[in-house]
Amino acid sequence: MFSSKLLDWYAKAQRKLPWRTAFKNPYHTWLSEIMLQQTTVVTVIPYFQSFLKKWPTVHDLALASLDEVLVEWQGLGYYSRARNLHKCAQQLSKSFPSKEEELVKLPGIGPYTAAAIASIAFDQKSAAVDGNVVRVLSRFFTIDTPKPTLEVREKLMTLLPEKRCGDFTQALMELGALICRPKNPSCGICPLHDDCQAYQQGKQSYFPIKIQKQKLPTRYATAFIIRREDGAILLRKRPLRGLLGGMMEVPTTPWADTKSEGSGPLVRHTFTHFHFEVNVQSSHEPTFFEGIWVHPQDLKAYALPTVMKKIIKAGLKAT
Repeated sequence: MFSSKLLDWYAKAQRKLPWRTAFKNPYHTWLSEIMLQQTTVVTVIPYFQSFLKKWPTVHDLALASLDEVLVEWQGLGYYSRARNLHKCAQQLSKSFPSKEEELVKLPGIGPYTAAAIASIAFDQKSAAVDGNVVRVLSRFFTIDTPKPTLEVREKLMTLLPEKRCGDFTQALMELGALICRPKNPSCGICPLHDDCQAYQQGKQSYFPIKIQKQKLPTRYATAFIIRREDGAILLRKRPLRGLLGGMMEVPTTPWADTKSEGSGPLVRHTFTHFHFEVNVQSSHEPTFFEGIWVHPQDLKAYALPTVMKKIIKAGLKAT
């Protein structure tokens, strides 16, 4: 009953998304799932469409350079995803596995993504547990365990239908996104409310169990906007490993836990695990930094993360 009610609702209520097509394309499923990690559907759609226009198949993407991929990715954040996407495309171009246990071995594909691809693209009986699924099933079964991914997965395995697993997986996620929202869920129109334990008890807001967030630390640095006489700006490439790996940046001091004093503009940015506060200094003096010179009008051709765009904007405005 659970799956039939859910699938009936999905047939009428599903959103039209560019990666949802009548003909299942594993490349589209994989690309969208990587992009959707920690990113909203609205944000992902134009990036997905842009990638497909530039690289229509996984073979095309496999032939791209990392710099090309990073340029197209800029603004989506979590740039390790782009680096892994590039590595993974080269492997998928040779062979695209359909089994969850093979997919999870590939760069950038974790347990959830492997299950989602296996289910959606290949109709495998795989339990894909994302935040939406955790919320729906935590409420449906009143699972009162903090971070209940394992418990939710066990419950989900008992609900998976024998056929149309891909549609079922997408339907459950869609229900979480459209109906069983974190705040103000639309329980009155939910196809599952008759059997939802949290709804019957009036405890929807209690589930899933919330964990108190820790206060983020702040890191500090000084960034240097170094300009040549013709107005070009000095850029350099960050190391491939680590935060913003392979992206372009203006030179900075090491990112430290102590605040650096300065009279320039202050730029603030928040990453997943810390706040970042940057003092921006502009200079036309000779520099000992190594890098390349780029004119401001050409910056869009380089893979600059959002924080660097903020820094450059602040620095240029102050000069």
